[in-house]
Amino acid sequence: MMIDEAFQKLKLNGYKITRKREKILFYLDRNPKYVSGKEIIDYLKKDYPGLSYATAYQNLALFGELGIIEETELNGEKKYQLSCSTHDHHHHFICLKCGKTRVIENCPMDALPKLDDFDIVGHKFEVYGYCRECQSS
Repeated sequence: MMIDEAFQKLKLNGYKITRKREKILFYLDRNPKYVSGKEIIDYLKKDYPGLSYATAYQNLALFGELGIIEETELNGEKKYQLSCSTHDHHHHFICLKCGKTRVIENCPMDALPKLDDFDIVGHKFEVYGYCRECQSS
């Protein structure tokens, strides 16, 4: 997702673009990988030393609700990244060391048989491993 798109989504849904929200989005934009809430908070604390965890996580929750960010869980910790630019249904390869992602275009659900007695309303599919840079280090 482009930053301008994120700002537009906030405005269209009646939310102000505060400096903290801006800084979170710019940080995510400069880090094209999954990052932890702690990494985001550490970055924000440089300019906002009294920042509460609640404020940061409330903004991340809002961004998630609006589809501005995607989240996953790696090693028992929630991680965040800007939503992909593609608006088509997709999944990810995720590097366990650095958090970089690559899009998986095909959905494995397409290969599953349809279940007459079960209404599927959602799913999640992620593949974990190590990117080329992390394999060589």
